[in-house]
Amino acid sequence: MFSPDGKEVAFLENRTAIKIVDLATKSVRTVMDGKYQYSYSDGDQSYCWSPDSKWILAEYIAIGGWNNKDVALIDASGNGVIHNLTKSGYNDGSPRWVLDGKAMIWASDRAGYRSHGSWGAEYDIYIMFFDLEAYEKFRMSKEELALCAEADKLKKAQADSLKTQETKGKKASKSKTNVAKKDDNAKLLKFDLENADDRVMRLTVNSSRLGDAILDGKGEKLYYITRFEKGMDLWVHDLKENKTSILMKNVGYGQLLTDKEGKTIYMNAGGSLKKINMADGKTTPVSFECVFEYKPYAEREYIFNHIWKQVNDKFYRADLGGVEWNKYKTNYERFLPYISNNYEFADMLSEMLGELNGSHTGARYNTGGASMKTATLGLFYDESYQGDGLKIKEIIKKSPLALIKTDAKNGCIIEKIDGTGIKANEDYFPLLEGKAGKKVLLTIYDPSTGKRFNETVKAISSGDQSRLLYQRWVEMCRTKVEKSSGGRIGYIHIEGMDSPSFRVLYKELLGRYRDADAVVIDTRHNGGGWLHDDVITLLSGKQYTSYEPRGQFIGKDPYNKWTKPSCMLVCEDNYSNAHGTPWLYKTMNVGKLIGAPVPGTMTAVWWETQIDPTIVFGIPQVACIDNNGDYLENQELEPDILVYNKPADVLNGVDDQLTVAVKSLQAR
Repeated sequence: MFSPDGKEVAFLENRTAIKIVDLATKSVRTVMDGKYQYSYSDGDQSYCWSPDSKWILAEYIAIGGWNNKDVALIDASGNGVIHNLTKSGYNDGSPRWVLDGKAMIWASDRAGYRSHGSWGAEYDIYIMFFDLEAYEKFRMSKEELALCAEADKLKKAQADSLKTQETKGKKASKSKTNVAKKDDNAKLLKFDLENADDRVMRLTVNSSRLGDAILDGKGEKLYYITRFEKGMDLWVHDLKENKTSILMKNVGYGQLLTDKEGKTIYMNAGGSLKKINMADGKTTPVSFECVFEYKPYAEREYIFNHIWKQVNDKFYRADLGGVEWNKYKTNYERFLPYISNNYEFADMLSEMLGELNGSHTGARYNTGGASMKTATLGLFYDESYQGDGLKIKEIIKKSPLALIKTDAKNGCIIEKIDGTGIKANEDYFPLLEGKAGKKVLLTIYDPSTGKRFNETVKAISSGDQSRLLYQRWVEMCRTKVEKSSGGRIGYIHIEGMDSPSFRVLYKELLGRYRDADAVVIDTRHNGGGWLHDDVITLLSGKQYTSYEPRGQFIGKDPYNKWTKPSCMLVCEDNYSNAHGTPWLYKTMNVGKLIGAPVPGTMTAVWWETQIDPTIVFGIPQVACIDNNGDYLENQELEPDILVYNKPADVLNGVDDQLTVAVKSLQAR
């Protein structure tokens, strides 16, 4: 990034350290050490020059502030001076100089709607003033600004007149060089940082899922990309009129830049470039064409080398766990000349990445494009039935036939789909191809009554049916626990380590089971996310008071935590944070861990899309280390009570892990 005076270039070294090269002398200096920032994925760093080319604004985590980064003011001379400007404890980032360097705007989630579990929040744009005069002027109304402008105009005219009189008949005694130096010194920025925190204002009216934002040169209008409805829109907020409106719909996520005069916005969003006149909002497309010669073999070779290097640079252990990565590069790159498609390429990359003996890695090939989704009807069929048609064994709850008033029931036979007969031992799926979400005519025969009738239902996708099957399984587990405990023990399954799943946990724990004696927390078959601290904090409450007006118990504290016994179920396919959460549950002695051992897979991953976007690969790059200094990755988690579920028992509806969990809580 060029400095405004064009003499220097700021750049990132190893993704995090900010360095500056002097274009005249070629000397390089460090202005912020890489230890003060962490790059999770390429392009996630934000920094910018001050108008006088003497300072840099940048995102800043100091030591240990990965989850709540700040904005820092950095002396570009390289003297090591760094001022943390925000120090909020929230996430602050994407700083920009505004008002000729007398203020900055940045994005912060301090006032936004927050995820109930894990991280994530909506953002606002804030402004911080480094100059009291600029702050006072920014807060003026239109009328006050007009009066101020007239006063400044009169003051300037008087000063010019006085200067003219003083210089009449006199020879200039100062050289042009001295005059230039005086002008340069006048342009240097001065900061009142001690009081800057008292001059902070929120500019956006509503918190939202923000993209980029920019303030016009006069400080009167804020332009920003965000989403309130479908897609990302370009909005403008008139700060003087306090009016907000949409300037452009569905622009996509992108970047906003202005020209030097601050009169034109250039928007790079949604895969296109647009020029926006700030005065009237007129938008003009910026046309361009990029032509390249596609060389698939050379491109795959580049991607191969890039992936190998990314792993070398970002794998969670600098020593790569002792893996001879150079040797594997030589071993696998010899296959490149013989690979002619991305299916095989992704498989080969996965084999190479598998040599790391790490979780959260491998490669995949996503073709995308149009496809005809094969529909399902939300039914179990009798596999022993040998005749024509499909014999219904069970109508899944909330499935198409369960949502309408119908004579269809278990034992009925679906003879036709949209008028086409279903023959014995023939594949019936082609009759449902492309019909997900569409109405389907079923011809049904009831052997018990001899009645034949038609029903029209809206078929569902396989994903929707999987969702119904999941709900069916959860309900079965809940029923078993409540029945075997006489309703005194609850059951909750955590589907994923994410905010929606945490909301279900919170709702069930403190709602349905508020009066229960204990609860079984099931994390089996959970694919992970980032929820360990939220779950354990919720489950480890200790009651310290109750509220009883005139002897009536109406509540207790903490009211928003579970204060009674619990146990946690785990199994072999718990993954990622579904390893970290039960590990923390056991480490903090919240309750018994019951089930099968869990493989150690607690790392944080970056799934990186390649220049050919059909290829994606993963780098497990952030290690989780316990208080003994041991990595959780590859550290198998042993349950307190070891119970394996036999596959044959599971097929017959027997869940020994669930049974042992209930007995364990009853024995307390």
